Amino acid sequence: MQSPLPVRDGVNATRLRLPDEGPWDTAMDYMMHRWGHIDPQGIEDRFDAGEIVGEGGVPLDRATKLDDHTFIWYYRTLPPETRIPVDIRILHQDEHLLVVDKPHFLPTTPGGTYIQESALVRLRNQLNLPDLIPMHRLDRMTAGVLLLSTNPETRGRYQVLFEKRQVQKEYECISAAEPAAGYPAIDFPVVVRNRMTKSRSYLLAEVIDGEPNAETRIERLETFDAGTSPRTPVTAGAGNHGIRRLARYRLEPHSGKTHQLRVHMASLGLGIVNDAFYPDLLDKAPDDYTKPLQLLARGIRFVDPISKQPVEYRSTLGLSEAVQTPR
Repeated sequence: MQSPLPVRDGVNATRLRLPDEGPWDTAMDYMMHRWGHIDPQGIEDRFDAGEIVGEGGVPLDRATKLDDHTFIWYYRTLPPETRIPVDIRILHQDEHLLVVDKPHFLPTTPGGTYIQESALVRLRNQLNLPDLIPMHRLDRMTAGVLLLSTNPETRGRYQVLFEKRQVQKEYECISAAEPAAGYPAIDFPVVVRNRMTKSRSYLLAEVIDGEPNAETRIERLETFDAGTSPRTPVTAGAGNHGIRRLARYRLEPHSGKTHQLRVHMASLGLGIVNDAFYPDLLDKAPDDYTKPLQLLARGIRFVDPISKQPVEYRSTLGLSEAVQTPR
């Protein structure tokens, strides 16, 4: 449903569905029930200023009946945020698409404690593109190629490519050169298939019994010794049990489940360096910008639905644990 309020400061207005019935006479009564314990004066002020609207942009006031509207829209009060010390590099921009290199630690879209400090909001404000929408997502801790639509009129043609799995994605990661103790040896390349699920109430994705819905092809590209570069400690990556021999891997997902690549690498005994979730969930700690997750969206390719030509976009970023002279 199209919002009657425009994007403001790079952020969409929030949509709220009002209940069909309940012990509330007015829309304001319901909002007080939901959020009055946080900022009751602010809610009253917004109704008085006409900043809360219904379908068609009709302003609500204190007396608007609960059943007058099904949906209402308003702007959230955004708390101040500390800037994440990373920058976004633009790889390509035209009248239909924006392609960028998203850095580690920056979320793709607003959520939780990150609103202004998200790739989407930063780019909307930086480029004055309020209609900008990501075509896919990268985890906050994953860096690399991110594709966004700049044109609402052609957006659907690109969305269809993702829905029909006509977009090929390539990732790279750094992990141990050999599986951890207790895991079988691997003859690369290997394809991992299983059934994954993730609920909103649980932090981690899980592998469960059932028909596979997640598939990744994994290829080992090169191996090297940790510590041969001044950027790389001898023991690399919390939770990876003193890795000394590392490798760079190419990952080609044929599905897009949450945390799929991290789960599939961990299932082989090859947890990605600096992964605080898999194979072991570590205690939450402040971001350490010197130890990014060693996972990178290296490239994305597809046949452009407008030009009908094959296109490919490649990341210019690198993984900090990789060395210059693999052995």
